[in-house]
Amino acid sequence: MNTIKFNFLEKEFWYGGAVYTGYLQPIGESDCREMDFRENPTANQLMPLFVSTKGRYLWSEEGFRIQFADGMIRAEGMTDILLGEGYENLRGAYLAAMERHFPFHEIKLSRRFFEAPVYNTWIELTFYQAQEKVLEYAGGILEHGLPAGILMIDDGWSPYYGKWEFRRDNFPDAKKMIEQLHEMGFQVMLWICPFITPDTVEYRETRGKKLLIETPEGKARITEWWNGHSAALDLTNPAALEWLKEKLEALRDIGVDGFKFDAGDPYYYFEEDHMYRKVSMNEMSRLWAEFAEQYEYNEMRASFKAGGYSLMQRLCDKHHSWTENGVGGLMPGILLQGLTGHPFGSPDMIGGGEYLSFWENYEKNFQQELFVRYCEVAALTPVMQFSAAPWRLLDEEHYQKVIRAMEVRKKYLPQILEAVETACKTGEPIVRHMEYVFPGEGMETVMDQFMIGENLLAAPVDRQGITRRKVRVPGGRWRVGDEVLESIGEIFEIEQTDGPLVLERVQ
Repeated sequence: MNTIKFNFLEKEFWYGGAVYTGYLQPIGESDCREMDFRENPTANQLMPLFVSTKGRYLWSEEGFRIQFADGMIRAEGMTDILLGEGYENLRGAYLAAMERHFPFHEIKLSRRFFEAPVYNTWIELTFYQAQEKVLEYAGGILEHGLPAGILMIDDGWSPYYGKWEFRRDNFPDAKKMIEQLHEMGFQVMLWICPFITPDTVEYRETRGKKLLIETPEGKARITEWWNGHSAALDLTNPAALEWLKEKLEALRDIGVDGFKFDAGDPYYYFEEDHMYRKVSMNEMSRLWAEFAEQYEYNEMRASFKAGGYSLMQRLCDKHHSWTENGVGGLMPGILLQGLTGHPFGSPDMIGGGEYLSFWENYEKNFQQELFVRYCEVAALTPVMQFSAAPWRLLDEEHYQKVIRAMEVRKKYLPQILEAVETACKTGEPIVRHMEYVFPGEGMETVMDQFMIGENLLAAPVDRQGITRRKVRVPGGRWRVGDEVLESIGEIFEIEQTDGPLVLERVQ
């Protein structure tokens, strides 16, 4: 076991590890935290990286266990844990770690993700995807004044897992449907997973070709996941990846633009599994991400050490709630994505992607205000994604607030796209922590506002029942609406009256 132990510096704060833990960060010398990342315990992105406001970083090639307590930091893992020092501030620490340990790949991700919304059929159709219903959903988007964008058809479009063809009972003419969606202005993506339903032709084929993960006894491993019990493709085997690619290319031949690569979680694998090449469970998660980035239209939710990859990486399914597992976790999550090398992110589906939130006691639990706040946060992030249909759920007053959020995004889209291009070239975050842009101005613990590039300050409301919020404004001149604020690093109370709150730096 490799161990490193050292002291906090004065007024030092650390960020990193698992994106989901953003709401618990930053971590200062008076905090007590223990995190075990030897296997990703979350349903989201994990990097073996921490960066500090004092220009230091921690890095390991594998996940590690880390403890912050009593002004000390102690980390241990199976591989060397490197402490990088002397990089001045948070930005310097991130850039040094990125350039040395996870330099960005060529970013082939379609710019369409940032130019237009993503729409996912999951909340509206769940497991009951069908051609007529998909077209109805797409038509509803246009009929209600929302722009066309990327349409993801979620789980349920295929007969079973591993048979990656449209089920003919629900999709009598999938090629024609895709053509219609293209004519309507949509790109089309399909949900897939690395699993294969047992007792099927595909299962027998892949088992016979030794493309599946096996138990130590040489039998196909049947693993339990959220949709039941399945065999798993051996992602370490080039022949297994080629088998899957052949299936996906057949779908692309009929017009499918790309794929949502779900179920990349490491906890569906076992240390004793027999594979073509022996790897860690975290590495299995990384291999799924590596396979996904060959497609310009892709989405990932769970990944390990995929910072710098050409991937659209979504925050994990959020609940329809105001807490950290709902809208309260969005800004901390996207800030952690940026500081761990995942800039091309989406803060989950608007309103929450955890579909049971929309099924169980829906009439009692659904809140129009909450849905709108989800939308207002998402509108100022790299990728915004709808699923639950706002025209079905909202009255006219709240629906118009959604439209206004879209208008605010459109207004600032040139700056968002500029930040995207910078990220592609330099690896810097699109959504940036305040401390990243304004070191030494007391911004270390601010996790409920963020910068887009260098000059836009986003501070959307994400609390229930308020329209006025405190904003920590860096020194300088800032325009909010028709007013210009002169700040020396003060806290201003500002009313959010006309869509999500954005301040522009006046040069």
